[in-house]
Amino acid sequence: MGMKEKLHQLKLKYQGKKMAPAFNALHTFLYTPNETTHSGGHVRAVDDLKRTMNTVILALVPCLLFGIFNAGYQHYSAINGFPSDFSVMEHFITWDNFWLGAITVLPLVIVSYGVGLLIEFIFAVIKGHEVEEGYLVTGMLVPLIIPVDTPLWMLAVAVAFGVIIGKEVFGGTGMNILNPALTIRAFLFFAYPTWMSGDKVWVHGAKEGMTQAGSTDAISGETILGYLAQGNASEFSYSLSDMFFGFIPGSVGETSTFLILLGGLFLIFSKIASWRIMVSAVLGSLAMGLIFNGVVDAGWIPDYSKFYGLMQFDFWKHLIVGGLAFGIVYMATDPVTGSQTNKGKWVYGFLIGFISVMIRVFNPGYPEGVFLAILLMNVFAPTIDHYVVQGNVRKRMKRLKNATIFPKPSDGKAEELKAETV
Repeated sequence: MGMKEKLHQLKLKYQGKKMAPAFNALHTFLYTPNETTHSGGHVRAVDDLKRTMNTVILALVPCLLFGIFNAGYQHYSAINGFPSDFSVMEHFITWDNFWLGAITVLPLVIVSYGVGLLIEFIFAVIKGHEVEEGYLVTGMLVPLIIPVDTPLWMLAVAVAFGVIIGKEVFGGTGMNILNPALTIRAFLFFAYPTWMSGDKVWVHGAKEGMTQAGSTDAISGETILGYLAQGNASEFSYSLSDMFFGFIPGSVGETSTFLILLGGLFLIFSKIASWRIMVSAVLGSLAMGLIFNGVVDAGWIPDYSKFYGLMQFDFWKHLIVGGLAFGIVYMATDPVTGSQTNKGKWVYGFLIGFISVMIRVFNPGYPEGVFLAILLMNVFAPTIDHYVVQGNVRKRMKRLKNATIFPKPSDGKAEELKAETV
């Protein structure tokens, strides 16, 4: 008897018991259930919630692997200096970079999944329902949107808050109004701001002052947005290719716009994420960036203003620095907390991009606004959909009102229906 048959027998043994939801979650994670439908019509398809979640995780794995190598690369480059003749194979994909990144990033992943899934199991047992797979993606997203040196206990507290307050109190997966990963990120930002911003949190070792020579200020991990917010645009030496491919400091998985773009295309072609939200969010961020560039070009803001550095930053470069691209692709497209109507998705996405750049410019203390913009629009997504639906209802009522019905052919006259089209 194989393991699959043994698990099926154990499932029957524990059926109806209090711990059945926890056992069933492990069982269905390994094998397909042996249940079949017996009556009624059913729509059969190969996709389900677990496969959908696994597809998103596959799109996130390249960002995770890149983040592991980049954590080591940024640390050693901050100590030894960035190589002038940079080579990916020689300076980036090295064992030293991988090992340092693995021992700093993988514990974040383990804690994120361990705490989050434990809470999911506890609520499933208490409520007597099956364990929901919604946290599979959240557990991967959280380590990718935080600094590499975030303390594990701090992450555990934030995950507990995000899962319980951000999701379970609303009824679990599919019922939450806020993106759980961003709820966790917002909790960390407001509860522990010194660990989520500044120039000492984005490179491993900078917060503790770990250096080769022992000097407490030798490692500085300022991001490009940090330089711009402080008016020090001339001090960073990152090239356009560094920004696009991700060889820059930042959150673990948010730096490589190239890999994020590939992941976004994968999610679009697999029909998991909405291309309307992605495209409209890009357009919104470009529009806001153009407005700020226009203000600078018109001379309406002096160069000594604290907003000047980010306002004069080329409008299209906002998409390749910070977490804007990552947020647009992986979190704005959350099917639960985003808009559901096609027109609503255009409005929802546009406002996310527009507000993200606005917050980024007007919040120099923390020059990143995508997670706040997405959480804000999560709250307004039902309102946007409401007005879209009401607009459609009014159009249909107008058609009905303008429809003219002529006598039937049985009366010897022609019948036709003339309706106004919109």
